[in-house]
Amino acid sequence: MVEQVAVFRLNRPHKLNAINMEMVDELVAAFTEVESNPSVRVVVVTGNGRAFSAGADVGEMSSMRLEDVVRRGHAPLWERMRTFRKPIIAAVNGVAAGGGLELAMACDIILAAESSLMGQPEINLGLIPGAGGTQRLTRTIGKYKAMELVLTGKLISAREMERLGLVTKVVPDSWLMDEALRIAKEIASRSPFAVELAKEAVNRAMETTLSQGLELERKNFYVALASDDGKEGMRAFLEKRRPKWT
Repeated sequence: MVEQVAVFRLNRPHKLNAINMEMVDELVAAFTEVESNPSVRVVVVTGNGRAFSAGADVGEMSSMRLEDVVRRGHAPLWERMRTFRKPIIAAVNGVAAGGGLELAMACDIILAAESSLMGQPEINLGLIPGAGGTQRLTRTIGKYKAMELVLTGKLISAREMERLGLVTKVVPDSWLMDEALRIAKEIASRSPFAVELAKEAVNRAMETTLSQGLELERKNFYVALASDDGKEGMRAFLEKRRPKWT
């Protein structure tokens, strides 16, 4: 951990960090542990070795019974990330394909190394994305480009994904973690309660109508305004000093 930032590093480099059930269990446990830890305010997820993640472990998945995939599979990880209250930054190094790109899209901010490649190649295996690849990708880059990527299975550059709006920022490979930690520390310096409320409101914009989103935003604004941190932030502004978040 670095200054209120926890770093989760996917560590199956010999398999290009393919996601298996052991990794799912470890990530679920790690997210659950840091969510209740007040000293952690932001999480950075990255990969060890040449890839962020090449997707699901095909060997393991192909040997699982359908009942096991439906009842459990990787779903606990996606649900844990979807409900995680603190910000998650994906620092994408190398390939982020299939479930690897879906893992990045389950985060809140995506930074990418210049050499990285991204896409949803499940169609090449006679499959389709199963953890957000047809939903988050389409909501972010639009139907027609998402349709092309999902139906052809091709991988495209981080620069192209940045142009399409999926990647927040592309940096030289050697700068990736420095930039991810810089942004994480900047977020961690803000009121953790306000950050949680803001994250909830932005995510809701992707899932609801405008009127429903505005209603939640207004509610969260009132909550922030009445909170200890909200009062402290306004006092600090008027007194021209740094706020002390509680």
